[in-house]
Amino acid sequence: MPWGIVYAVATSPEASAAPARRPARDLIELVLEHMRRNLEPLKYSTLAPSRYVVYLHAAEYARLEGILGIIQQQTIRALNEELTTLNEGTGLQRYARRVWKRSLATVENAAPEWHVEFRVDPDGDLQPGDVLVDSELMLPAGPELAVGARTRRIATVYTGSRVARQVPVPEAAAPPSLPSPPSLPSSPTQAPPSPPMSSDVATATLPAPVAVITPTTVQAGPRALARISYDDDTGTHDYTVVKASVSIGRGGVAYPVDVRITSSTDVSREHARIRHDADRGRFCLIDLSSLGTTVDGVPVPRGYDEADGSKRENGVEVVLPERARIGLANLVFLDFRVER
Repeated sequence: MPWGIVYAVATSPEASAAPARRPARDLIELVLEHMRRNLEPLKYSTLAPSRYVVYLHAAEYARLEGILGIIQQQTIRALNEELTTLNEGTGLQRYARRVWKRSLATVENAAPEWHVEFRVDPDGDLQPGDVLVDSELMLPAGPELAVGARTRRIATVYTGSRVARQVPVPEAAAPPSLPSPPSLPSSPTQAPPSPPMSSDVATATLPAPVAVITPTTVQAGPRALARISYDDDTGTHDYTVVKASVSIGRGGVAYPVDVRITSSTDVSREHARIRHDADRGRFCLIDLSSLGTTVDGVPVPRGYDEADGSKRENGVEVVLPERARIGLANLVFLDFRVER
């Protein structure tokens, strides 16, 4: 899997009923739990996400708005204390260190300091008592893999006292930076004046030096695997597929998508997903919607089952032809084509 966004395995246990009023201390505990669940082990240390954005239902945010600064300070204090606890280890781990004289990998903040922020849910996806914690971890550069620093972001929705779903947050790939062309002199460099010579000696004018441009190598960006063109309520759009999985839908704070469709609610928050099967050289479509998806006018089977009020993907997908017209709820249509 290429580095960039880490796609965590989504877990969907049965969610308990959301409380009408969540204690403020729960926000701190949920950030700590999210940190513990998303540590990144390295060879000599373990990195903890350094940035946390916590989204709250509008009513919860209004109730806590006056003390969010205090909650932020106590969350940062709790994160520091949690690192100390993790590094001290359990009694068995401390005993093993004494016997084997081997230290544990230190758990540390991936950045110089913590960043904790509380925001109101802008899309209205969260129910009262629901909390979405969005974390960001800057992974170090990997020169052995010829890649630079990478960002891993994971959002987890907590419903009541349980995790409702954990989803990856897509992030647009930054275009490669182009080197600046070498600057040219504004005027040819003049040769230094020649010393006076006798009249019986012929004089020659030396040619001005010629500026030499050294060719530079421009690193190419990710190879385009496919392209998607579509029209929605905001106009015409084009999306270049450069990664193995692309999600499509209206999106939202709790439903991050790669191709965000602006339309009515007939199009689901996460309507469909396109998966690139590199081993077989093909693309597959997974329907995740409520009102259905079509390929060249033919309805495709749902890629999920509903149980206990939650959706669980069932592995059903259809193979896309090299050119296809994908319909979302028979409302928005996407033209898909494979790049060769």
